[in-house]
Amino acid sequence: EVQLVESGGGFVQPGGSLRLSCAASGFTFSSYAMSWVRQAPGKGREWVSDINSGGSSTRYADPVKGRFTISRDNAKNTLYLEMNSLKPEDTAVYHCAKGYYPYDYWGQGTQVTVSS
Repeated sequence: EVQLVESGGGFVQPGGSLRLSCAASGFTFSSYAMSWVRQAPGKGREWVSDINSGGSSTRYADPVKGRFTISRDNAKNTLYLEMNSLKPEDTAVYHCAKGYYPYDYWGQGTQVTVSS
């Protein structure tokens, strides 16, 4: 059974940082690209970033480019999202997803709230 469990969300002031993690199980993690997507209150899902299976190729949505960094540790079956210079508009539930769009598995998500 595929499981994706996110952690690391929380409440942070504008300009702050958070590091999200996604623990994966039930599939060969090192063989799949992985993605982060987010959903803000009252809005649809928004792609944030993705990374290829080996970690050598990454992509970012324009709103987070230069502030967020995606990475992975295939030995630990874990995906990460380092978020810096956070803005109120980054407030959302952040989900990790298996593969590139369209995703076949999602995690439950972790809430990130950016507010003063």
